[in-house]
Amino acid sequence: MELTLNSAVLGVQLSGIRRFTFLVRDTPGACALTIGEPDLNTPDVIKDAAKAALDDNDTHYPPGNGYPYMLEAISAFEAKAHGLHYSPDEIILTIGATESLFLSLSTVLNPGDEVIIPTPAFSLYESITQLCRGVPVALPTEKNHFQIDPEQLKAAITPRTKAVILTSPNNPTGCIYTRETLNAIHEILKDKPIFVLCDDVYRTLVYTGEYHSFSEYQDMRDRIIVIQSFSKPYAMTGWRLGYCLADAPIRDRMQIFHQYSVVSAPSFVQRACVAALGSDTHGVVEIFRKRKEYVYRRLKDMGLEVQEPEGAFYMFINIRKYGMDSLTFCEKMLREGLVGLIPGVYFGTEGYMRLSYCYSDADLKEGLDRVERFLQTL
Repeated sequence: MELTLNSAVLGVQLSGIRRFTFLVRDTPGACALTIGEPDLNTPDVIKDAAKAALDDNDTHYPPGNGYPYMLEAISAFEAKAHGLHYSPDEIILTIGATESLFLSLSTVLNPGDEVIIPTPAFSLYESITQLCRGVPVALPTEKNHFQIDPEQLKAAITPRTKAVILTSPNNPTGCIYTRETLNAIHEILKDKPIFVLCDDVYRTLVYTGEYHSFSEYQDMRDRIIVIQSFSKPYAMTGWRLGYCLADAPIRDRMQIFHQYSVVSAPSFVQRACVAALGSDTHGVVEIFRKRKEYVYRRLKDMGLEVQEPEGAFYMFINIRKYGMDSLTFCEKMLREGLVGLIPGVYFGTEGYMRLSYCYSDADLKEGLDRVERFLQTL
């Protein structure tokens, strides 16, 4: 008897980012600058809200998409902070932004539908697309300062194109799409039956006064899905909470996948989410701004080619001049220099490596000192 498994699952590998991070952690004495997880702890006001909910025995099944007060808080926050007007019945509280991505692509994709993914990109997009039996289509941006080239986008669109994923600020580059780029994308897509997934999970962590999301083009509201997370700005990675905003007819179908996969986000954490939305993140932004400036200066002083990030907490460093593929380079640096950065191949762009600067100042200094010493041996 021959047992078979879902071919979509067989065709997807476990995360290379996680795999390399575990390799770094298993290397004695190594310094890791790998994972995009703030070294900060969740603020007390957020934790206290969850504790109070537990003390009030808020441990029963909540409504599937979130408590009404939770959805109302998200609706009010998005209107005030980002100028996006989505009613509570157009919102789903999810298990992280990852579930929001799964809900979105599961709802809009049919087998064989294509999803355009500007690269470099978080590898999750490709994997989820494949698990939903879609076809990921890479759209390289490294030759255009990580901005989307309109002509390349036009060339990537086919009759099977169903969605485009936009991440700004970007992981792994930290770059933000300019208004010119967004206008060009809008001009190309406005009359096409193509969904746009706006993964805006880093929009709170922006170091420039000029920021725009594609979600602002509300003439395409029926095709836009906005994805957000509590993880990054509020140091809540372990809470696994996010949400998505979508036009009511789309959200109504998305909730089907949500209901039958997770039922709901936990009940008692929802008060904590409301507390998070009401908290001030300016101090967090300033912490990462200072780290960004320090890391950028150090890398430039080493003679490395890197574009200064405008948001998030990553540097995407060009290492092509060393004549090695990114995995070979990063493995060699880990082995000989005892410092770990993520190979660019895991973001769909060879010849680069990603540094995460959401580590302590001391860890950043030690890690960069090791990078510098390693480069001097090449």
